[in-house]
Amino acid sequence: MSASPRPGERLTDVQTATFDALRSAAGAALLAQATAAHGREDEFALGTRLRRDHEPDLVAAALTQARLRARAADKFDPADAERMFFTVDGYEQATRVAVARHRASRLAATLGAGAAVADLCCGIGGDLVELARAGLTVTGVEADELTAAVAAANVAALEVDARVVHGDATTVDRAAYAAVVCDPARRGGRGRVFDPDAYRPPWSFVLSLLAETACVKVAPGLPHERIPAGVEAEWVSERGEVKEAALWSGGLARDGVERRATLLPSGATLTDRDDPGPSVRPLGGYLYEPDGAVIRAGLVTAAAALVGGGLLDPSIAYVTADAAVGTPFARGYRVVDTLPYDVKALRRYVRAQDIGVLTVKKRGVGVEPERLRAAVRPRGERAATFVVTRIAGAATVIVADPL
Repeated sequence: MSASPRPGERLTDVQTATFDALRSAAGAALLAQATAAHGREDEFALGTRLRRDHEPDLVAAALTQARLRARAADKFDPADAERMFFTVDGYEQATRVAVARHRASRLAATLGAGAAVADLCCGIGGDLVELARAGLTVTGVEADELTAAVAAANVAALEVDARVVHGDATTVDRAAYAAVVCDPARRGGRGRVFDPDAYRPPWSFVLSLLAETACVKVAPGLPHERIPAGVEAEWVSERGEVKEAALWSGGLARDGVERRATLLPSGATLTDRDDPGPSVRPLGGYLYEPDGAVIRAGLVTAAAALVGGGLLDPSIAYVTADAAVGTPFARGYRVVDTLPYDVKALRRYVRAQDIGVLTVKKRGVGVEPERLRAAVRPRGERAATFVVTRIAGAATVIVADPL
């Protein structure tokens, strides 16, 4: 929401007033025009046209919503996205719908239908909506006044039964709830925040939640040593891309599980109970690249066991085996050749093999894929994959075909 405060006004008050105006009958009609024309009409020309009949601040707000709705179709169900409201930061931190549904389903299955859940730091309400749709009785709490208003608007627009409160998550009486969900703010003035001590609310508050029955969303890069004892950490990927991690505590944690990798949309899951421990072996006929959630969860050796293989190197997340085994937890390749890492020799190989489409992957070596691809000059007709890594301490190129 773009607006400037008058003397004595707070920026939040002005933004909230603009948002309220956007939800009036006239504002809704304006937003419908902006949404329908977005992507079909030059935005500058569209803004000029709309400002003939509407206040500039309201037009700017409508154009921002139209832009964010278009982007949100990739993160939310398109039918929901076209009715929802967003802030820029709220959109960036919102959970993808597949992940939100996975988490809501787990909570509902554990707590039972109708259980009372507090969604602390609910943001624009993405998780809140899916928790309600899963049959839970949900109250969202959000400290930012405008974001709380947006969350309430989304609850109304999507017609779900949930409540939104503008307030401080750290002061909520948690005794009234069977469990709490919390998504601490991990964005600051310079973008994403990776240090858990810089979360808002602070990490000390997160730890207090994890001493009870809670699910806390954290950055995928959270160091394992920051996870309290008795808490289950779950890393989730969607279609091969790591999206987030969640910490489950109290009655929500699964007995005996410390680390879990879950793959969506299949729901396939792997835990430390499936992990036999490290095994390093020479390169076999097949190479496997574990899913990012498996790597983040420290379960590469568990994936290796599934394909009857072992690690190429104890510190590198590549697995090798003697057979082609299908698994959702790793992408497989047939090993075609191995070459020492020498750019001139690789250039000769590319020319001799008539390679023109070259995919370069690397792990554990200081190689820039784009530079290597340019240096070996692929000009032929065939496709190939170079996997650059260390074997027995030496930089090696594995030529591989995807299974």
